[in-house]
Formats: sequence, structure tokens, C-alpha cells
Amino acid sequence: MLNKLSLPALLLFALVAGCVTINVYFPAVAAEKAADKIIEDVWGASTGAAGPRSSNQTAPETHDVQALLSRAALAALNFVVPAAQAAEPDLDISSPAVQSIVSDMEARHAQLKPYYESGALGLTENAEITIQNIGTVSLAKRNALKQLVAEENADRNALYREIAVANGHPEWEPKIRATFAQRWISKAQPGWYYQDKGTWRQK
Repeated sequence: MLNKLSLPALLLFALVAGCVTINVYFPAVAAEKAADKIIEDVWGASTGAAGPRSSNQTAPETHDVQALLSRAALAALNFVVPAAQAAEPDLDISSPAVQSIVSDMEARHAQLKPYYESGALGLTENAEITIQNIGTVSLAKRNALKQLVAEENADRNALYREIAVANGHPEWEPKIRATFAQRWISKAQPGWYYQDKGTWRQK
């Protein structure tokens, strides 16, 4: 029987079935938006890349029944997609714990920024920072820098955990960390260092 159904009808069935379980998935798009917002708060506003342009090409109608099914599928799509978007959770980053951490990181960034620019600090693949060229730091400042790095990493680790907990999904912490790891590097300023598969590179 299924081979007699048109593509729009099958699409309709797939959409209806898919909307039942969509809310179990990690909201990757919302996570990127949340990460970008926090990074801009900590580092200051930065430019973002434009998203891909969409194409609205549609197949021509072959007969009246096909056209009717196509219109029915489109109507179902208009109904199901908003419902699916509503079912996908938004990441809440407004909790007092999250905001307190972000505030501390924002205040610390003024002290860390010169070390990013000099190449002393780099962004790691696990969404932390590290001293990647201690030779650029005077002996008198090395202990202070090590303390700043330890405090920053403690806050970053707490941030990823608190976002997951605030949204009722502690198990999301690794994915939130992975999202931040990518977004920290993506929004880094030209000249800053970052890890790429274990190799240090400069933007």
C-alpha cells in the first residue's frame, strides 16, 4: 500500500510522526545562539557569519490529485513546523548562577585580552583556555597569569554545567561544552591562537 502513496502524502506522515519525538533532541541551534550571546557579553559584540540562503524551488504539478496532496502536505507542514519549533526548548541563560558567572568572566576579560593578543594564551578544543607560549610573559607576571587562567577555566566549566542544570538537562553538559568550544574559536579575534586537532593555529 505504501508504494501507492505519493511523495507529499509520505512527507505528511513523516512530519506527523516526527513531531512526536522532536522534543527529546538537544536544541543545537538554540545552544549556538545562547553561546554567541554569552561570548558577546564576555568579549564584547562581534560580527557573525551570515547563514546559508534557502531555495524555494517546487516541483510542477502533474495532475489534480497530486496537486491536492501537495497542498495538503504544505498545509500540514505549516501546522507541524511551528509546533515542532515550539516543542524544541530554548536554552535559558538567565538564571542567577549563569549571570553571576558571566559577569565574573566579563570583568576578567580585560586582564586576559592582552595575553590573547600577544599569543601567550590560546583557546583549547575543550572550551577552556591555556598558556600556549609562556615565553611571551615576563617572570613577574607568570604566576598572576596562571591564577587568571585557573579562575577563567573554573568559571567556564561551571558555566556549561549551570546552563545544562538550569534547563533541566544535566546530560546536555558535554554538548553545551562542545558548542561553546566551536563558538569561542569562531568569534576569536584575528591573531588569537586556538587548537585544531591538537595543533596550535593563529586566526
